[in-house]
Amino acid sequence: MKLLNQKELEIAANILKNGGIIAFPTETVFGLGVVYDDEKAYQRLVAVKRRPPEKPFTLMLAETKDIAKYAVIDKKTQQLIDKFMPGQFTIIVDAKPGLPKWCVSNVGKVGIRIADYKVITDIIKMTGKPLLVPSANKSGEPPATTHEEVIKNLGDELDAIVEGKSVSNTPSTVVVIDDKGAHVVRAGAITQEQIDEEISKEL
Repeated sequence: MKLLNQKELEIAANILKNGGIIAFPTETVFGLGVVYDDEKAYQRLVAVKRRPPEKPFTLMLAETKDIAKYAVIDKKTQQLIDKFMPGQFTIIVDAKPGLPKWCVSNVGKVGIRIADYKVITDIIKMTGKPLLVPSANKSGEPPATTHEEVIKNLGDELDAIVEGKSVSNTPSTVVVIDDKGAHVVRAGAITQEQIDEEISKEL
């Protein structure tokens, strides 16, 4: 396992391109990442997380303009993207055809997040592909917020860790968007009230 400083992001990107798993700080909690379309890397991530494979990981992108490549975006969803992304906000929406099966839920949904944190957006840009990114912990345990915690809990199972500490220490708000509206399924810094207020605005 390599411990990288924040000036060595190109090394992190190359590890990802070669099927590796890395950990990195974000504006919420520490995350784990693998390239989204590498099935072997995905299987390694499932093993590290001790998580049921039927529960897909969030797809993390570098820029909001890329979301429409992977997800079906209607006006309501675009409103929320414009208001809350990049940031501590994950949307679960209908996936576009062509995504690897392990990225999509059994009802055809994909989770999308764009971090408001330059370290990870730079890594994604250097890698040239989105990443699958869960929090850096084993299922049922608290998410790590520093690289020291990641080393202690997961170090032997990762290929590299980017030094640093997360900012808010609270996971992102997760919102399912469907025909009935936008529903918070995991509370975070952004509330249901803020989401409802945004959706109620006339375009």
